Amino acid sequence: MRPDSSAQPAIALPASPGAPNSKAAPRSDWATLKRLLPYLWQYKVRVVLALAFMVAAKMANVSVPLLLKQLVDAMTIKPGSAEALLVVPLSLLLAYGLLRLSTSVFTELRELVFAKATEGATRSIALQVFGHLHALSLRFHLERQTGGMTRDIERGTRGVQSLISYSLYSIIPTLIEVAMVLTLLGTQFDMGYVWITLVALVLYVTFTVIVTEWRTQFRRQMNELESTSQSRAIDSLLNYETVKYFNNETFEARRYDEALEKLRRARIKSQTTLSMLNAGQQLVIAVALVLMLYRATQGVVSGELTLGDLVMVNAFMIQLYIPLGFLGVLYREIKQSLTDLDKMFVLLEKEREVADEPGAQALALAGPPAVRFENVHFSYEPAREILHGISFEIPPGKTVAVVGPSGSGKSTLARLLYRFYDVSNADEGGRITLDGQDIKAVTQSSLRQAIGIVPQDTVLFNDTIEYNILYGRPDAGHEAAVQAAQAAHIHSFIERLPLGYRTMVGERGLKLSGGEKQRVAIARTLLKNPPIVIFDEATSALDSANERAIQAELKTAARNKTTLVIAHRLSTVVDAHEILVLVNGEIVERGAHADLVARDGVYAGMWALQQSGAD
Repeated sequence: MRPDSSAQPAIALPASPGAPNSKAAPRSDWATLKRLLPYLWQYKVRVVLALAFMVAAKMANVSVPLLLKQLVDAMTIKPGSAEALLVVPLSLLLAYGLLRLSTSVFTELRELVFAKATEGATRSIALQVFGHLHALSLRFHLERQTGGMTRDIERGTRGVQSLISYSLYSIIPTLIEVAMVLTLLGTQFDMGYVWITLVALVLYVTFTVIVTEWRTQFRRQMNELESTSQSRAIDSLLNYETVKYFNNETFEARRYDEALEKLRRARIKSQTTLSMLNAGQQLVIAVALVLMLYRATQGVVSGELTLGDLVMVNAFMIQLYIPLGFLGVLYREIKQSLTDLDKMFVLLEKEREVADEPGAQALALAGPPAVRFENVHFSYEPAREILHGISFEIPPGKTVAVVGPSGSGKSTLARLLYRFYDVSNADEGGRITLDGQDIKAVTQSSLRQAIGIVPQDTVLFNDTIEYNILYGRPDAGHEAAVQAAQAAHIHSFIERLPLGYRTMVGERGLKLSGGEKQRVAIARTLLKNPPIVIFDEATSALDSANERAIQAELKTAARNKTTLVIAHRLSTVVDAHEILVLVNGEIVERGAHADLVARDGVYAGMWALQQSGAD
């Protein structure tokens, strides 16, 4: 029984930017194939050469039965006659062997020549998808299902190779061989052989297509369930600590088992229908072979055909129906590859919610810039506005702090400055500028190059500590990483580790404590040394002693830089040039620390509360 290959449904374009699960009309297979051709046509010389080798291989393959007929006829002699003393026709035997060898040689040459095109196209598409995913908005990545998406990319990449392999190496050669065999049968014998072969081919292909299309629903269901179980498993493993905190290992195993049970039933149903398809295909082939050999045998008995003709017809049918016997598998594989590929192309076509404007120029800064928020409104969802007309300025080289209760929109300011989102009222004059340059009018790459951030929730790559520090400036080198670590007060800790800077931090940096991760984040931002710095609760995971030590380093890092500090602990922002008090998306107070305390307003109340808690 041949293995089944699971095809996936084509996922449609999103109805709204960044919505991973919205669907529209699926793309046709031809449209998907048309998207692939430009990637292959970069290697057009290799494509043409591969096709030439493929035709040569099939011509050699079809010539084998013809030579076999001559060999059999040459050896058909009566026992005891003088002809029996003749030497075996060595030339025919050598020619037979050379043709067999030529078939293999041309086939391998075809694969050798086309390998670079296949791998090159795969690499180009995979790289383009990877780059596009990084270009998509933060909203898309917050809504995505990592397990299912990575599975789609993996299948799509593999689908490129499978599609090229099965179409160029199997389907097209089979069609060429069918045309050659039908031509030889029509010229060497009568049209009866041609009609039997054609009818069998039509019945076989029709049956295969109809049943395979019917089976698509089961394969689609199976793949959706496979992606669901994959997403569920990865999500559970990524949240390993949460599972342990709440003692929910059994609960997670039960949820995963439910997904696996649904997947098991879908796979059994898919395999059952596959067996039905295979049985029907073999029935058509068997009937056609019997009819062809019966007709050829009758021809030999009547003297119209020789034994060589019978052998040739049998060899033709074997050569023709062996690849044809895999047509169902090939059809399913190609359908799968097309749908897998389409799923990856759909990722490529997801609209970028935040894109560079046509003709956007690089951000031009002569030094630390002035940062201005001008009447900024913003909402993640239309029904719930987060920021209500925020306006403030961070003068060049100065520090402005934003404080307020959780959910007031403080971190949203950093996301808008990074341009992860665009302001909601850009058409009404709301904007963010750097030295008078609207950040929507400059390239995102140059904008983000000018900003460094120490986030509240630090996530590290599953690599070494040095790699994560150098991520701020990958080409800086080991000495620069050490200096940044020293400035962030983490060097002595790293030195005490057995592997030092080569210590692996684990998935998302879970091998490090919260404070250690945050100090790594501070080090890589210090290493980047940008003109604009954002500290988003930069010391929230540190103890008091380390907080005071790092606070001094942060002041040094912020010197002569335009700095936005987002803080919950007011003790960390008392030296800011201006403090903004943000409540429910509105600035309710602003001023220096001493002025705000003397005003006896919201800030003064927060300060008194935190001081009493500290006491």
